[in-house]
Amino acid sequence: MTAVRAPVAPVMPARMSMAGRRHSVSAKASQRPVVSTIALDAPVATSEDALTWVAANGHDVDAGMGTVHKDAAISNEISPVMAQKNIQRPVIFGVAADSGCGKSTFLRRVNAIFGTTTSKAHTPTGDLITTICLDDFHTLDRTGRKDTGISALDVKANNFKLMADQLKALKQGRAIKKPIYNHDTGAIDPVETIHPNHIIIVEGLHPMLDKDVIDSLDFTFYIDVSDPVKKAWKIERDMVERGHKKEDIIASIESRKPDFEKFVEPQKANADVIISIEPTKLDVAPGEETKYLNTRLIQKENQHGIRPVYMFEEEGAVVDWDPCASTGGMMCPYPGTRVRYYDEVNGEKQAHVLEVDGVFGETEELFFIEERLSNTNTKYFGELTKQMLKNKAAPGSGDGSGLIQALVALKMRESYERFTGRTIQIPKWGLFLDEY
Repeated sequence: MTAVRAPVAPVMPARMSMAGRRHSVSAKASQRPVVSTIALDAPVATSEDALTWVAANGHDVDAGMGTVHKDAAISNEISPVMAQKNIQRPVIFGVAADSGCGKSTFLRRVNAIFGTTTSKAHTPTGDLITTICLDDFHTLDRTGRKDTGISALDVKANNFKLMADQLKALKQGRAIKKPIYNHDTGAIDPVETIHPNHIIIVEGLHPMLDKDVIDSLDFTFYIDVSDPVKKAWKIERDMVERGHKKEDIIASIESRKPDFEKFVEPQKANADVIISIEPTKLDVAPGEETKYLNTRLIQKENQHGIRPVYMFEEEGAVVDWDPCASTGGMMCPYPGTRVRYYDEVNGEKQAHVLEVDGVFGETEELFFIEERLSNTNTKYFGELTKQMLKNKAAPGSGDGSGLIQALVALKMRESYERFTGRTIQIPKWGLFLDEY
């Protein structure tokens, strides 16, 4: 089991700033942790076999195919896993994005940052993290959606009442019997038993759309991929991997667009952090704009005490920096790299934006950027670069999309530590590459 210990004041190495001064690198925000525990309002079951069950709210929802979630349930007792894993209280993260927008790659980076792994089961579970795909709450199977013309993005095809009740139960330390949507067959399969965990990630189309679902989420993230990039990614994937025709892929994307704009995109307003992926702003040849990415980390002011990542030493400064232009800087291939930092108003909230445009030559050279970032919540200087090296073959590792995803995963780790008062113990790899 991954070690989760009581808070220990970390001893961090000093690092050199741009001005040549030395300052300490703190792995935690200066505020005191917002620690909370759950009130156990039921007896704790001695084993899984000792659990008794009650039907969950929403088990009787019928979207036209009958009560497909009739076996969905919540345990009357607190799950024995709470004691077995010494779970103080489950921390629940919400990750929203359209399909094909990189959620799987992002979640692999999250596991790496937390130093843990999960199973290859339908609902991936490990010693520390459980990831629930909200497609499991579809009320229409693939045939039902085809017959009714209702897309998976439409609220009518999703059981928000059940989703909210079962997330609330997990937060309380109870087990649930959750439905399964089978992506291979398109069918709704029998329920599976899911227990609480230290961290529960709920990912899918609608984690931040329903107020009762949002109430169970501790910190929320939205992956916002612009239409031109989304089309380029989906065309590349579906033509190569699935043999689809380009015109059919574009037609499919366009047919989803109204429901996406109505039911998925509005969740950006409810997200604490947005990862925005757009075509490059750099000077490239016509038609190459989506080949190179401009990724923005939009960090809204929040009530959790989680402070933003920023450039250099002054939060709120405006930065437009070419890491390839400095003497001894990065060796950047065409079209280069640009790093920007600035504030903006996003929706109705003040936001701090870190923007990385273009590509990197060598992942190892990210030390050069990492040294200029402040408040990353790394455990030691170099951890960010080492995490990128660890996932070097993953999509986005050669540009800002992978770097921003890793920074967001570090903020998730900071959030967990802040909410629970516990510390994730991470092996300290060697600072130099020959020690990696």
